[in-house]
Amino acid sequence: MDRLPSCPESPNCVSTEADPSDARHHAAPLDLRGDPAQARERLKRIVLAMPRARLVEESGDHLHFTFTSRLFRFVDDVDFLVDAETGTIRFRSASRVGYGDLGANRKRMEALRARWEAEEER
Repeated sequence: MDRLPSCPESPNCVSTEADPSDARHHAAPLDLRGDPAQARERLKRIVLAMPRARLVEESGDHLHFTFTSRLFRFVDDVDFLVDAETGTIRFRSASRVGYGDLGANRKRMEALRARWEAEEER
């Protein structure tokens, strides 16, 4: 997998693949510093420490997780691509159903970014 799926028009998706002019969907990738394999393992550890996260698939540089909401049991899909060429980790976080998500996908990815960056500072 070289590219993540596009976000739908609905506001329940955030992706590094979205056009930067699309403020609703676009997010900056995570910085990849050091060994890509170690970064992938670190990413897995950080994501799996988040509430209701489950690793569904791991294939090379691609990781696919699901997050299940506590109240209504909605499932969100989160994909990551560890891109050694660009020195980034690209991602897409999207709700499977519905139109809006009250910003849940963006908040999740911002929380993940904060944890990622905090670990880099150590």
